[in-house]
Amino acid sequence: MTPTERTLKKLRADGYLAVVVEHWNHFASVRQDLFGFIDVLAIRGKRTLGVQATTAPNVAARLNKAMALPELRTWLEAGNAFEVWGWRKGVRGAKALRRVGVAPEFTASGVTLHRDEI
Repeated sequence: MTPTERTLKKLRADGYLAVVVEHWNHFASVRQDLFGFIDVLAIRGKRTLGVQATTAPNVAARLNKAMALPELRTWLEAGNAFEVWGWRKGVRGAKALRRVGVAPEFTASGVTLHRDEI
């Protein structure tokens, strides 16, 4: 099962309406994420969550990539949430998933992004 499939299964089990928003760009021969950093979009109640699904060893790289994009700041300023979910192969249960979120801190001088282990 791919990280995206595992993410969809977990989100749906947790009561989210979830859909894959990354797609294959045939002309460029690359996968493209929504806004450059979201693989799965999930909604539950008033919460909208964008998830980058990957393997556990790639969490830091995916997080660094997303945090460098101005689109992430816009996404968070709009009141949405973002997390990187890293899945460990061959592991089940709670230890299979590493979740890291990005939390905005709003100050008079602007917005600062912080990483939060979940």
